[in-house]
Amino acid sequence: MLRVAVVGSGPSGCYTAQSLVQQDPGVRVDVLDRLPCPYGLVRYGVAPDHEKIKSLQNNLRTILEHDRVRFLGGVQAGPGGVPVTRLRELYHAVVYCVGAATDRHLGIPGEYLPGSWSATQFVSWYSAHPDAVDAGFLRDARSAVVIGVGNVAVDVTRMLARGLAELSPTDMPQAALTTLAASRVTEIHMVGRRGPSQARFTTKELRELGTLPETDVIVDPAELALDPGYADPSALPAPQRRNVEVLRGWSETPPSGAPRRIRPRFFLRPVELLAEQGHVGAVRFERTAPDGHGGVAGTGRFEDIEAQLVLRSVGYRGVPLEGLPFDADSGTVPNLAGRVLREGVVTPGEYVAGWIKRGPTGVIGSNRPCAKETATSLLEDAPALLARTVPDDPLTALRAEGATPVEWTGWQSIERAEAELGASLGRGVVKLPDWQSLMHAAQGNRLQAGGEPRDKP
Repeated sequence: MLRVAVVGSGPSGCYTAQSLVQQDPGVRVDVLDRLPCPYGLVRYGVAPDHEKIKSLQNNLRTILEHDRVRFLGGVQAGPGGVPVTRLRELYHAVVYCVGAATDRHLGIPGEYLPGSWSATQFVSWYSAHPDAVDAGFLRDARSAVVIGVGNVAVDVTRMLARGLAELSPTDMPQAALTTLAASRVTEIHMVGRRGPSQARFTTKELRELGTLPETDVIVDPAELALDPGYADPSALPAPQRRNVEVLRGWSETPPSGAPRRIRPRFFLRPVELLAEQGHVGAVRFERTAPDGHGGVAGTGRFEDIEAQLVLRSVGYRGVPLEGLPFDADSGTVPNLAGRVLREGVVTPGEYVAGWIKRGPTGVIGSNRPCAKETATSLLEDAPALLARTVPDDPLTALRAEGATPVEWTGWQSIERAEAELGASLGRGVVKLPDWQSLMHAAQGNRLQAGGEPRDKP
């Protein structure tokens, strides 16, 4: 029987497990995750108000409940946990689906002033990631600048403009809900260095900004006109053409005087974050212009935009995992159709799938064909992999070495605790926000209304 460890329980990990058990009736898969909860970015990266996308968890649940798939949460692979070399001893093959765990940097002065955060840090906080901290994101903030024009930038912009009535039905943790509902941010600038026809947001997400209560979306038609595709968008690909049409509509609509304003901005490149009394107070941008080759060039003209909160959303990047090769330029593990390469040579039994394989590109569904390719490579190698003896049940060995995995029943206990917490607060399901409460719940213990552990009665 072929035993495979999949490291990471997000979409790429789950789709890899699914492809393996579908293609080979003799394979057994352990899906390991550092967190006690499955689903990766579907749980901790999809915006709380995007219920349709979050419902993908139901599909991933079906995979993890397969009789030849086992979820083992709370198991760290690498430093501080199970070494990569040890995993290779316990399983015939290991597939790493660890995503792109950090953010790209702007590389400009003032980037790390107090009040400047990566969008990922902000998303992790309102999504109840147990590593997140309440860093006082909105303290004394009246104006926010979101640097980037992708879907994550749209998400955080929308969260900043949402009110209590729209956020209460979500699974957002109570502390984040209270903080966002009390926000005094009234100006939100979402800024891209290129034009609207090159922005990476999708039209569906963009349109949502125009549906927010008590919020005007204000677009400067002069900025749109700088884009060569704006005057005649007919030659643009359909998604970009629709984006331009939505922005054109907003530019032609007078503001209503709503208390909150979202301002999509274009052709502005951040060059410095400016301090005010030791805290970010503004962002200095250089006006850019199309260079005729699909990029932009600086014009030497500058504009400062006030901001007590800056969220940087300029992309993700993979990080090295001790014991695996890493290409620092691409932020990926070198591979051939998912097979890990060491100095250009395939390493038997080591594989990658998802963003750590191909880089942070595509949508959630892009992970399906990527995972299938890796699973196919692995199963082609199976005859050679089976020649090596591994333990009958790696879980016994993991426990003997100090690991305390959260199995599926533990995750179900967390789900029940989150449902009970929500009911006690007069809401639906409410996420537990920290390691202590998650691990306490995984053991079947109950929680107080605020999410704090309490002893069993």
